[in-house]
Amino acid sequence: MGKRPARCYVKVRGPANTRVGKYVRGVPDSRIRAYDTGNRKGDFPVHIHLVSTDKCQIRHTALEAARIAVNRHLQRKLGLDNYHMTIRIHPHHILRENKMMAVAGADRIQDGMRRSFGKPTDRAARVKEGQELVTVRTTAEYYRIALDALKRAADRFPTQCTYKIGKGNEIVKELQKSGKFSKGILKIAKPAADAQTDEESAADAQTGEESAADAQTDEEQE
Repeated sequence: MGKRPARCYVKVRGPANTRVGKYVRGVPDSRIRAYDTGNRKGDFPVHIHLVSTDKCQIRHTALEAARIAVNRHLQRKLGLDNYHMTIRIHPHHILRENKMMAVAGADRIQDGMRRSFGKPTDRAARVKEGQELVTVRTTAEYYRIALDALKRAADRFPTQCTYKIGKGNEIVKELQKSGKFSKGILKIAKPAADAQTDEESAADAQTGEESAADAQTDEEQE
């Protein structure tokens, strides 16, 4: 029997079920182990948060999938030293399911039970409206790359999400007004040596064109 889809557990119903002990056995372990990845000790001026717009429940498998997607994208684009990502919620709520037969004609054999308690099958995190789910800390030049990574996390959550800048909003606005953002990376001026090399190459190209034109003129005169 396959796992139930996330839409069966999205809505928050009743009090939280977090008890694990002598009489509550068979509770699965959380899939997500590492909540912080990247450069933890780095001092980054920009903090970007992925925020939930609804009250819902998010299973631990979705949290782990989002963590992997964000970490992989940031590590590929920025490297380990240029960001720090944190999962802000923990799957403490235990999901229960009254397992039924899933064969043809099961309704003839088994009727089920009303208001059944069920057995522990999964874990989920209970999220409030406006709660921060994922936080990425980085520098202003990688602002759009961080937004793209958070979008990949939002695609894996069963709720609509938005983002907000918790720190460094003024820095990002100044860079946006100056037009220095280019495909998520800040446009950096070339060093003087590189600029001089470009000017010399342009001058050499112009000299070559003039010499070719002179040679063509000589041939026509002959």
